Amino acid sequence: MRIQMRILTPDCIFRNEAVEELIMPTSTGQIGVLPDHAPIITALDIGILTVRARSKWTSLAVIGGFALVQENQVTILVNAAVSRSCVELKEAESDLDRATRRLNQVTCEKAKVEATFSFKRALARYQVAKTKRLFQFFFLLKTMFF
Repeated sequence: MRIQMRILTPDCIFRNEAVEELIMPTSTGQIGVLPDHAPIITALDIGILTVRARSKWTSLAVIGGFALVQENQVTILVNAAVSRSCVELKEAESDLDRATRRLNQVTCEKAKVEATFSFKRALARYQVAKTKRLFQFFFLLKTMFF
């Protein structure tokens, strides 16, 4: 049995596919969803959404939103979503470095909140880029030895 997953951003349907399972970054931690999951509505945090489709894991960066799980359908409404094919590791590293420095330098409360969001977005993009490299490495190992 599979779950129909739809990821919607303000400007497009980012993904619409059947998946075996997914792990979402909620505001209270990660939540896994398998077929026949209990109905739930949850707030999503900035972070990594991991999806298993056809026995292959992929990761996306999601930038806050909500998820609705009901009757083997998951609708995910997010402010933005980034697939790992769109993120370069060097760019993500420099963005994370900049965001970290900014977060460590701000003193005003409002600036700290903004810097924290920038840091979380940069960290999510970095994690997706690192995942991309890991998947490439494992694929290379698999082709060499199997």
